[in-house]
Amino acid sequence: MASPDAEHLFRYTGEFSETIISSAGGAYVRDRDGREILDFTSGQMSAILGHAHPEIVATVGEAMTRLDHLHSSFLSDVVLEFASALSALLPVSLSRVLPLSTGAESNEAAIKMAKLATGRFEVVAFDRSWHGVTGGAAAATFNGARRGYGAPMPGVLALPTPHAYRSPFASNGEYDWRAELDFGFEMIDRQSVGSLAAMIAEPILSSGGIIELPEGYLAALADHCRRRGMLLILDEAQTGLGRTGDRFAFEHEGVVPDILTLSKTLGAGLPLSATVASPEVEEACHERDFLFYTTHTADPLPAAVGSKVIEILVRDRLEVRARELGRHLKSGLIDLKQRHESIGDVRGRGLLIGMELVEDRHTREPAHELGARVGRRCIELGASLNIGRPQHANVFRIAPPLTVTRDQIDTALAILDQALTECTKG
Repeated sequence: MASPDAEHLFRYTGEFSETIISSAGGAYVRDRDGREILDFTSGQMSAILGHAHPEIVATVGEAMTRLDHLHSSFLSDVVLEFASALSALLPVSLSRVLPLSTGAESNEAAIKMAKLATGRFEVVAFDRSWHGVTGGAAAATFNGARRGYGAPMPGVLALPTPHAYRSPFASNGEYDWRAELDFGFEMIDRQSVGSLAAMIAEPILSSGGIIELPEGYLAALADHCRRRGMLLILDEAQTGLGRTGDRFAFEHEGVVPDILTLSKTLGAGLPLSATVASPEVEEACHERDFLFYTTHTADPLPAAVGSKVIEILVRDRLEVRARELGRHLKSGLIDLKQRHESIGDVRGRGLLIGMELVEDRHTREPAHELGARVGRRCIELGASLNIGRPQHANVFRIAPPLTVTRDQIDTALAILDQALTECTKG
């Protein structure tokens, strides 16, 4: 049920939560009554340093007094420093940075880069993908927001998502993801008109249900792309900057994309994104008059924040922290699975963990209503662990700030345990 206070807002995501947030700090948000709620979705999966991190607050204040916004044709020292700092974290083949504002923008730019650089127009995406709700990003999003808006961008083809828990290529405990991937590309080849430009993928599909690519899958996917002359775009909006236990999720297999998109975690909750390409892709696009900028392209203020986020990530080794605390969180969820029949699966890595609720472990029927009830009860008890659209409420996307403490994780697990117990009685 939506809050009656929201009567003047356009409902952009179904119904709003009844909880109205007034302030936040660290791993907590506070409602109107001052009640603290553990924020284990990091806002919109973005606040990796928690809320109101003192160094980010200071950076914003200082940046506002010096240089906040410029015409996109002007460059500034702070933007050049940000691009240099980001490039220093990445392989040498990813060294050309386009600073933008949102994840959808970064994916729009990546798709346009791939089309211009290759001279082709077809784009492949997973059938559970979420890359944004604007133009080309929306066309490459198959996990909702498609019906009723007319024809999407032409030339976007769907590849089966390697979902071990639900794939038709998995049975009796065996999952042949290679056969699924080969079959998927056979279907792509049949549908293609011979103009395959790129594959865009998340290393861990988040909105699709925290679906981790099987070991070896990303390398095999990159090989399929190379054989067809396609570029590989990796969307690390939610997996980048340490959340999965590596600085970037592609490091897990050592597969370097041709284009990398970053957002959410890059700005630690502020609107900052980046599309990072190889020198070869940048040169090809420049020669063909690449044009992509928005009102806030290369804005100094968010760039200053991005540089500070990178500084803190490197200094505090947050990817190591995410790896260690993620093991503790996942272990706790697996323990809950032993005691709650409604938990069908626990998956993910680092501090990006999914927990799927089912009506029955044998049939694996999704427990959407139960998920919604458990999520609401968790908020009542003091932890925000799942705020999803009703059709996806059975999968909890658990992603606390990388600054979370072990005690806070234990508190959230205890709240989840109580909520599951209460909501499944009778």
